[in-house]
Amino acid sequence: MSLSTHVLDASLGRPASGVAVRLEGPHGTLAEGRTDDDGRITGWPTEEGTHRLVFDTGGYFAGRGVAAFYPQVVVAFTVADPGDHHHVPLLLSPFAYSTYRGS
Repeated sequence: MSLSTHVLDASLGRPASGVAVRLEGPHGTLAEGRTDDDGRITGWPTEEGTHRLVFDTGGYFAGRGVAAFYPQVVVAFTVADPGDHHHVPLLLSPFAYSTYRGS
């Protein structure tokens, strides 16, 4: 089916737009893009196996003139059934982040 992500900037209390994101699958890069005005990317493909979402958090914060501790956030996860929808939100601030499997 597909993968979506949603990046929220906790330091601003709003979506993080323009974050560069790369999706890597078991056989290489599957997709690249930037979050939209609502901080979202939708409709990316998945396949069975381990995937990685690579968020360019350093570039996002540098663009806002904000120093940040994490230049990149990498979220690794397993897709057991490519027919399922997978949603991976990222809650972000200059010095912390959290993620979970969403719906």
